[in-house]
Amino acid sequence: METVLIIGATGNIGTAAVKGALNAGLQVLAVVRNSASAEKLFQNLGTKEGIKTVEADILSDDGVQSVVDQVKEGKLPTFQHVYATAGGAYALTDLRNITTEELRHLMRVNFEPNFFAYRATIPYLLEQNSGNSSWTLCTGSQGEEGVRAGPGMTQGALFSMAVAACRELHGTNIRFNEVLLCRRVEVDQDAEKSGAMKASDFAKNYETILGQPDVRGSRIRVETYDDLMKLSYEPKLNL
Repeated sequence: METVLIIGATGNIGTAAVKGALNAGLQVLAVVRNSASAEKLFQNLGTKEGIKTVEADILSDDGVQSVVDQVKEGKLPTFQHVYATAGGAYALTDLRNITTEELRHLMRVNFEPNFFAYRATIPYLLEQNSGNSSWTLCTGSQGEEGVRAGPGMTQGALFSMAVAACRELHGTNIRFNEVLLCRRVEVDQDAEKSGAMKASDFAKNYETILGQPDVRGSRIRVETYDDLMKLSYEPKLNL
């Protein structure tokens, strides 16, 4: 059975990705901060079945690399897919008032962990040479809207990273896709109170992506509930 390595697994979107992978019949290797974060994930999902957790500091440049090293040593299950959704810094500071310290914090939280995850996992997936490998990056619409200037700039960096990844992985065994999420997603119990999209609903998007191996090198836009299972996508590059 194939396994998905999920970066940012305990957040709202990460919880959805875990559920989507499980619904697709895959196992999950979830990177968590600590045991309390793992329990939070299990509580939000209502199950531990099919999920293996591993503790790592994804903000560190070698955090995800340490996970890959453990996989190579046989201490953790092998994985064929990666879903990266690290982030969580949503400052409201106006662009002209963003300090150097705040800018660096935003990049450190919202951009760097996703890049570190890519750098650590891509060589492993290429080496494994599985014909069905995938790497999915979830980005946010602030990069297009700019309502929150700081977070928007970090998403812009992720947009560019996705373009470079699509070019780099073209013709390889890894199909890279970017999911541009234009809706607020929350774990189900919070979404019921706020009116946001439920994680259990957004899970259908990743489940669908996993089941459509012809979709690669694309931006998959999620604006409405209709976009969850009928993918709205276009190539990032003309290759």
